Amino acid sequence: MVCTIQTFPFALEKVRELADTQGKRFAVIADEAHSSQSGRAASELKAVLSAAEAAEMEDGGEIAAEDILAARMAARAAEGEHISFVAFTATPKAKTLELFGTLPDPARPAGKDNLPRAFHVYSMRQAIEEGFILDVLRNYTSYRMAFRLTHDGTEVDGNEVEAGEAQKRIMGWVRLHPHNIAARVQIVVEHFRENVAHLLGGQAKAMVVTASRKEAVRWTRAMRAYIAKRNYPVGVLVAFSGEVEDAESGPGTFSEGGMNEGLNGRDVRTAFGTDEYRILLVANKFQTGFDQPLLCAMYVDKQLGGIQAVQTLSRLNRAHPGKDTTYVVDFVNEGEDILAAFKQYHETAELADVSNPNAVLDLRAKLDGTGCYDTQAVEIVALAALGPHASQAKVDAAIWPVADALLKRFRAARDQMAVHAEGSPVHDAAKAEQAVLIQFKGDLGAYVRAYEFLGQMFNYGQTYFESLAVFARLLLPLLEFRRERETVDLAGLALTHHRLRDLGVQQLNLGAGEAEALRAMTQTGTGQPQDKHMMRLAEIVKALNDLFDGEVTEGDAVTYVDQVIKGKMMENEALRAQAQANTPEQFANSPDLRDALMTAIMDALDAHQAMSSKALGSEAVRTRILTTLLGPGELWQNLRQPPQGPGMAA
Repeated sequence: MVCTIQTFPFALEKVRELADTQGKRFAVIADEAHSSQSGRAASELKAVLSAAEAAEMEDGGEIAAEDILAARMAARAAEGEHISFVAFTATPKAKTLELFGTLPDPARPAGKDNLPRAFHVYSMRQAIEEGFILDVLRNYTSYRMAFRLTHDGTEVDGNEVEAGEAQKRIMGWVRLHPHNIAARVQIVVEHFRENVAHLLGGQAKAMVVTASRKEAVRWTRAMRAYIAKRNYPVGVLVAFSGEVEDAESGPGTFSEGGMNEGLNGRDVRTAFGTDEYRILLVANKFQTGFDQPLLCAMYVDKQLGGIQAVQTLSRLNRAHPGKDTTYVVDFVNEGEDILAAFKQYHETAELADVSNPNAVLDLRAKLDGTGCYDTQAVEIVALAALGPHASQAKVDAAIWPVADALLKRFRAARDQMAVHAEGSPVHDAAKAEQAVLIQFKGDLGAYVRAYEFLGQMFNYGQTYFESLAVFARLLLPLLEFRRERETVDLAGLALTHHRLRDLGVQQLNLGAGEAEALRAMTQTGTGQPQDKHMMRLAEIVKALNDLFDGEVTEGDAVTYVDQVIKGKMMENEALRAQAQANTPEQFANSPDLRDALMTAIMDALDAHQAMSSKALGSEAVRTRILTTLLGPGELWQNLRQPPQGPGMAA
């Protein structure tokens, strides 16, 4: 019988009709074991296969919640002679090896000198050598972004902000800046045309991996505009889930279907397989399990770590007649980090140690000691969820009082912080209360994850551990602690310099050096509330600029193009009239445009001698400036707006 993990419970009903599970033997063959057979899904599967009491329940009998909890624990801890698991995966996680691995000495428990391992390995190295897959790291090129920012010359009303949050938002602002995206789009499209498009008889395809749905929207719009302006025969698709709002890209919402108008009823996967489309942009989609042998290049603009790096870049490794070259162009990650991730799976993934069962004990003790609930509440919720007369109404009645009390504590602390001065005893106490509740929620999630995994291998002997897991799983989604973020005003930010530096092809040799072993779960939920590091926004901007000191020059200046040159061209009434009367394409072909550009460059010569001299002496530089002005610089759009005279609103 072949089924998915989602349909397995229904298939099992038929098995129950045929035989009592206690007297039969079953083999469960799981593909992609790392994703489909770990955590809650796998534990439910094992519990159902070994639960004989289900028949009594169906026959109208009553079983105490205590008995059900004990049976679930036994199902987690005992493999059972009647169940054999065979799991296949190319990239096992540590917990997958622990759960499905074979012990070298079955007579002894798992330990550092008796680590679970795969019973059979067909390694990445062997598959590459035998030609079934390709080494995707052979042509790996890195780029590094350097930039400088200014902020109105002020310190944003002098308020301090949380440094980590501010830096994250500033970097997000830079990543979404039109100049940054336009520069990357140009690199991707031209690299594809020069190095990839001709491969496989002109059928080769590429994938662009973006970091968010909003970035995918802006990348797609910028790339399609760049390609259309040059009449390149390159079709572009975008793939992401749901809808995203982005006022700077346009009104309303953006969706995969709305941005791919030429699908004609096809899904993205099918359409990308045709000759019509050559580049696919993705945001958290098609990074695993996507099989397209014509894929020859990947452009990465997203942080990838560990197993995610291997799974994402391995979309390129599919063999195809005539396919002997792949390209990776990475704008974000360090080559040595990518290499380290791949080396873990090049020969065979091995564990460094086994998980510590005390992690669950430690988390239970930490949670019980918070005072956020009592053990009686835990048992009441578990009974409501798993008892003989369980119902959603009973669960809600049991869990809501606990959640409501915690939410009221959080709101009360938030209100105290709002009315008392920062640094006062009341304000500090309320801030500490919020931190404790947020840490409690994090530990609650850590307990659920730890118990759902470790509970499959260890019997903790008390049904309270199972009760607490049920309680935590139900409570977690109700704790919506909506903490107001520290104000980070980015309105005055300006990108003055920007540069993408080509670091060249990296030598990433999978066969050299030792691979790091996979780390098991040894401790979890050990964090404590910490004071945030506060800085003035102006200091954070300066610190970010200092990171790239010496890497950006006047030749990289965005200000020169977007403000100086554009500002002078905006004063040209002939250009303004042409913009009003023509389409963007007609305006871009105006003979007056290049003359106006040359005049603007000469006018800026005294104040910006280095950049202006370079532009005057190079047609290529002038073309790039003009491309920037007509693209992210929005010269045509701005010229169509009423001129901003003295005293008029900007």
